[in-house]
Amino acid sequence: MHYKTHSVPDDTHVYAIGDIHGRVDLLAKMLDMIRHDVAGETANRRVLVFLGDYVDRGLQSRQVIDLLLSGPMPGFEAVFLKGNHDELLLAYLEDESVGEYWFSVGGDATLLSYGIACRSGQVTNSWKQFQNVLPASHRSFLSGLSSMHVEGDYAFTHAGIRPGKALAVQRDEDLMWGCEKFADDERDHGKMIVHGHFYAPEPEVRHNRIGIDTGACATGCLTCLVLSGATQRFLYT
Repeated sequence: MHYKTHSVPDDTHVYAIGDIHGRVDLLAKMLDMIRHDVAGETANRRVLVFLGDYVDRGLQSRQVIDLLLSGPMPGFEAVFLKGNHDELLLAYLEDESVGEYWFSVGGDATLLSYGIACRSGQVTNSWKQFQNVLPASHRSFLSGLSSMHVEGDYAFTHAGIRPGKALAVQRDEDLMWGCEKFADDERDHGKMIVHGHFYAPEPEVRHNRIGIDTGACATGCLTCLVLSGATQRFLYT
């Protein structure tokens, strides 16, 4: 079977970074690798696309957001997508009852990064503390995250798409939380879908999707997909 070739716009380099999950050390290392990677390149447009899940599980969620808020690297545009863990943090801010679930999937580590020790039975107390200590800039950053970004023949989302639906009418819920049918669906989605969310020990490259969540928090391997013209390659921490 013949599959079409995908490409990004001419004179453009795209660097798509997978799920970070509170590992500011790996994020800083990856950004340094990207700086070295572009040295000597002549592309006029350079784009960083972050696929979401900046928080939870790792112990440096606050520091990750601080680093991202420090501004894009010189010469780069930056696109920030929203993951389900980022959405959970915002949901907790609005409703403390979300805490029980959020803490069970790594939210307790996020609170620790803001100086809040979360223990069983202290959900309400933690919620009040978090309301007080979360910087307005962090809340604004998380609230302003996008759900999809397109570059040429590629569409970037956190968790893929719902197959069979046009990209223009995808639900944020599916883009952030994933669809159980997505991983094994063989259809052409209109664009090559680049996503995180679904862990695999190495990048999953299919004819219709590329998954780059390599479990950075647990494995120490943060993955970046590099796109230029019709070429695809990877950087790893």
